[in-house]
Amino acid sequence: MDVSADRLVSRVARELGARAEELSAEVERCLRREVPELWDDPETGRLTSQNVAEHVVAGLFGLEHGVEPSQVEPPPADAERARRLARHGIRLSSMLRAFRLGEGVFLDRMLEEMPRFTDDAELISAASRKVVATATGYVDRTSEQGVAAFQEERDRRLQWRLSMVNAASIRIGTTLDIARTTQELADLAVEHFADLVTVDLLDSALDGHDTPVHDEPVERPLVLRRIAQGPADGSPEPAIAPQQLHTCPDGSPSARALLTGQPTRHHSSGGEADQEIHSTLVVPLRARGTTLGVAQFCRHRNPARFDDEDLLLAQEIAARAAMAVDNARRYTHARATALALQRSLLPGHTAQQSAVDVACRYLPAGAQAGVGGDWYDVIPLSGARVALVVGDVVGHGIHAAATMGRLRTAVRTLADIDLPPDELLTHLDDVVLRLATEATADPVGEADGEIGATCLYAVYDPVSRHCTLARAGHVLPAVVTRDGNVDLLELPPGPPLGLGGLPFEAAEVDLPEGSLIALYTDGLIEALDHDVDAGLSRLRQALAKSAPSLEATCDTVLESLLPARPDDDVALLLARTHALGARQVATWDLAPDPAAVARVRAGVSEQLSAWGLEELDFSTELVVSELVTNAIRYGRPPIQLRLILPQPPGGPGGAPVRALLCEVSDSGSTTPHMRRARTFDEGGRGLLLVAQLAEHWGTRHARQGKTVWAELNESGGFPEVAFA
Repeated sequence: MDVSADRLVSRVARELGARAEELSAEVERCLRREVPELWDDPETGRLTSQNVAEHVVAGLFGLEHGVEPSQVEPPPADAERARRLARHGIRLSSMLRAFRLGEGVFLDRMLEEMPRFTDDAELISAASRKVVATATGYVDRTSEQGVAAFQEERDRRLQWRLSMVNAASIRIGTTLDIARTTQELADLAVEHFADLVTVDLLDSALDGHDTPVHDEPVERPLVLRRIAQGPADGSPEPAIAPQQLHTCPDGSPSARALLTGQPTRHHSSGGEADQEIHSTLVVPLRARGTTLGVAQFCRHRNPARFDDEDLLLAQEIAARAAMAVDNARRYTHARATALALQRSLLPGHTAQQSAVDVACRYLPAGAQAGVGGDWYDVIPLSGARVALVVGDVVGHGIHAAATMGRLRTAVRTLADIDLPPDELLTHLDDVVLRLATEATADPVGEADGEIGATCLYAVYDPVSRHCTLARAGHVLPAVVTRDGNVDLLELPPGPPLGLGGLPFEAAEVDLPEGSLIALYTDGLIEALDHDVDAGLSRLRQALAKSAPSLEATCDTVLESLLPARPDDDVALLLARTHALGARQVATWDLAPDPAAVARVRAGVSEQLSAWGLEELDFSTELVVSELVTNAIRYGRPPIQLRLILPQPPGGPGGAPVRALLCEVSDSGSTTPHMRRARTFDEGGRGLLLVAQLAEHWGTRHARQGKTVWAELNESGGFPEVAFA
């Protein structure tokens, strides 16, 4: 660099250094105009203003003394400002834009000053390049440090919020008592992020005995009952006492939350920090489409205002509390309400899939026994497979029904990650153990802590016609072949859920197309007037009878084995298998050679034409290219591509095509992850493209290797967002 240019830059920087406050004010005005959100919080605004001035001084000092950008120390509070912006929900793009806007104002002033010191155009040009390079290097370095601090704080806040949500899931709704549930919400919030919490429920919601209507209008006037409050130590006592009735004024934040169902956030300048409430969150308590009440979270000692993440957290824990309150409200009513809850926890309809035809029944026990915890489920899995589940929670009553719902949810969650049946039961066993521990630790709960269950989990693959089953203390399933023979499948026994420490084993059987598999709970075959062997004999006879449909077979089984008022509740799941043959499955074994991608694309196009799915040709070729290329680059041979057409036109039931399944398998164990590629990255967009083109996609692991799959629907096209 020309020494004269260095001297010119130094002189200009020294001249501007004498007016650093003026330059800092100009930068701040620009930022307030372009990114005003940086000043939303007073403390963050103060820190930002101070930070701007320090950056200007640091930049001028570096230019005046010829310090390399990497050697110029950013302001000490720079990382703290980035963390504060992250805590208050400011976007990262706003922070980075502020850096560039400040750089622009700084450069403009530097370049404007140079002609005052010389009229040598070449010297000015050289000095300008020096200034731009130095300023850009400084901004790039400080931006990177700011982004690192920002992301670190965002990650910490996310982990904190997730831990809070997890704590809310554990601590809120531990009993079926409304007052305790709402107090758990207040105590949790006061303990972690609020100074004062009040929970008010609509008196009409507390007195109602009928099942609430979804999205029903809230009655006027709004009469509320104070159910719980959680003032922190030293907080003023709320004017409304617990259990006191009061009317919500029209136009108040609480009234708007109750009428609109939307949360709001309010700030005020406040007075003394220890006395005046300066920030409030008003969150409606809504469950199952019904408004039950409103919770208010206030701050008066904590000087920080509530931000968007605080509002989101309050919504999440309020939603859990509202669900617990609504459950408790329902459970306090008659057996009809409990039965409605039990039925609501079971699938309202079986999931659409092509592997099996299903028919299901749940029959509650007599009035004296009460509602139990039997359940069934049909869960579609990748590769056109289906999971069939039947389980039975020990005991009867509300706790059994609630436990059943939690176990069914756990099974669906575990099934979504495609665990083998034996591994799924192992994880489900851990869930039951945790539930039992929580029930035992509850000092006032009605449960006795003895939580147990049985479960049978089966996965049927219509391509291979293999069915893999595992059971946890459950009764054996029955299989009816097409010639009418009825057999019980001999499966490894497996301990009931809740014992812990004992292994589960899976068995695999071949089921010819048209086989009928019956899964049921012990209430179907056990009764006071006969033993289990007699019940199994009657079950075989009922299943062997011909019937026009699976629904009719269900009715025949229940009528043949059960009295009008059974002693135990019963779940019954019948499934008739289908098979996907060569007409619906196409397979290619691929060499680990990039040249194989073009050949397999041509093969896929021919196969789609044979299936009459030309409209899926474009998107399918793109998905196949990405998945096969990833397998060749990052996987291990052997590599296989498989296309599955679960329901062709004119197939079983004459249903139209629902989806096309694309699977690429290899022997590697590395799971692909979608990431957002930067502007100039040459790769990293493959899975993003697959995610945009596919209805669903994912990865499942086998004993050896993995399979990446994508489901393309019939209306598949190339979404514009794929190019974004």
